[in-house]
Amino acid sequence: MERRKALQLLGLGAAGTLAMKLPDLKRITDELPQAEKMPALFIGHGSPMNAIDDNVFTRTLNEFGSKLEKPSAALVISAHWLTRGTAVSTTAKPETIYDFGGFPPELYKVIYPAKGSPETAKIAKEVIRKVPVSEDEKMGLDHGAWSILKHIWPEANVPVFQLSIDFYKSPRWHYELGQELMELRKKGVMIIGSGNIVHNLGRVDFNNPAATPESWATEFDEAVKSKIISRDHEGLINYLDIGASAKLAVPTNDHYLPLLYALALQEKNETFSFPYEGFQHANIGMRCLRIG
Repeated sequence: MERRKALQLLGLGAAGTLAMKLPDLKRITDELPQAEKMPALFIGHGSPMNAIDDNVFTRTLNEFGSKLEKPSAALVISAHWLTRGTAVSTTAKPETIYDFGGFPPELYKVIYPAKGSPETAKIAKEVIRKVPVSEDEKMGLDHGAWSILKHIWPEANVPVFQLSIDFYKSPRWHYELGQELMELRKKGVMIIGSGNIVHNLGRVDFNNPAATPESWATEFDEAVKSKIISRDHEGLINYLDIGASAKLAVPTNDHYLPLLYALALQEKNETFSFPYEGFQHANIGMRCLRIG
């Protein structure tokens, strides 16, 4: 199975201005209602089949979601919306996107009917000062978003919008962009990175979800876990320095980058936990992270 053309780079023009005066930023963030600071999440989404499978991962995600605070909106940074430039989705009624091929027909019948949040998306656009951000009025929810939200909020009662990943930028660039989203988090928006820490489609066992991972996969996953525990964000930004296992675990970093967005939102001494740890199909790491 291969991911379809959704993983091909989309050419989006950039709009907006880089500079913003502090009073303007304060006015924009003040437009968001007062709310408790939301947790920041990273979810290892794995195969699209997790959307309909009943397994330990999906049951854990469902239980986790049932205890999770309900935000005013959710911003998902998914490994499956890759662009040139940065964009936010301002779709009022986002469609469920089937950005994959070769799966059973029942998977293509799943609809996740969450509303969008164009107003919050526009505020997110203005909060980001690092780069101009364009608006995409047609973007729906890719499977990096809906396949996990289906279990976290099965009633689809939380508005959702997405922020694209500029695939041409460095890990540090993405980490720094993630830091600019803190104001949203403090105003009741839950920010969710969706990808996989270990993601090597060339070394997976598609026929066996419970296949034993190779040593390099567990080595890299444990190294990342250790650096998260020690709050070594520099080491996680420079993940290739971990060693040979990094090149196998992250052959392309589209699925790794969403982790950096979650880590960028961790404040000093803020608590964290791993809601799920494990592998699927041998070499797809399903580790999840909650911050706050």
